[in-house]
Amino acid sequence: MTNEKIKEMLLEILPCEIDFTVIQTGKESKRVNGFYKPDTHEIYLHNLNFKSENELVYTAVHEYTHHLMTIKKQETDPTYGNACKVHTQEFWAKFGDLIEIAEKKGYYSIGWENNQELKELTEDIKTNYLAKNGELMQEFGKKLARVWELCKEANIRYEDYIDRVLCIPRNTAKDIRKVSASGVNPAIGFENMKVVASVKKPDARAAVEQEFMNGGKSPASVREMMKMQAAKARGEDPKTKLEREKNRLEKTIAQLTQRLEYVEESLANL
Repeated sequence: MTNEKIKEMLLEILPCEIDFTVIQTGKESKRVNGFYKPDTHEIYLHNLNFKSENELVYTAVHEYTHHLMTIKKQETDPTYGNACKVHTQEFWAKFGDLIEIAEKKGYYSIGWENNQELKELTEDIKTNYLAKNGELMQEFGKKLARVWELCKEANIRYEDYIDRVLCIPRNTAKDIRKVSASGVNPAIGFENMKVVASVKKPDARAAVEQEFMNGGKSPASVREMMKMQAAKARGEDPKTKLEREKNRLEKTIAQLTQRLEYVEESLANL
């Protein structure tokens, strides 16, 4: 696939008004399969890393996601892509959406169903590990709920018991009990059960659970969907969001300034 064809494919997946360049390096790299230069809008692909066109498309879509995210974010933050973390949940959600479009348009296929051993192993993992672990954690949550009751009856601090007897982080114990009480389908696995259990409204919780049950979307995509729905429910517009971020940054700067003054004063007294 030529550079021009790769670019045509990416624009077919999702158009972008800001131009970019695709460059196949003709090299092999043990460190990365490709990278994106935000200052020049160049997508570099180490094409000798790939044994199939499928692998090339996957990396091209990944780097194109960086281009799209950079264009979007630099409208409000000129430093984006140079001085900040770029592999955020929002990035992975966007990438998941684009790779799904690429699949629907026939440019990409994960192809796991075509490998019989991988197909059988996938079923084994989903049934005997993800689902069973989910069921086990549900039962674990019920045990912890009973522990809480017994500690209360015996005037024992539940937190101390969790900390020093079971040696479980408190937030972990809290998540396990929350998952158990919410009645989430264990087939989606414990980590995804935690995401579903965090949704307060039953109807919304059922909708998120169904997203995981349907498959095809990454956990990051589902979380980002939940985030956007929550923002919409709050009636949050871009201006409000930026104002809230501005307030958070101002508070952080004030705290850091105060800390810097303390450190400078301490150094002066040494």
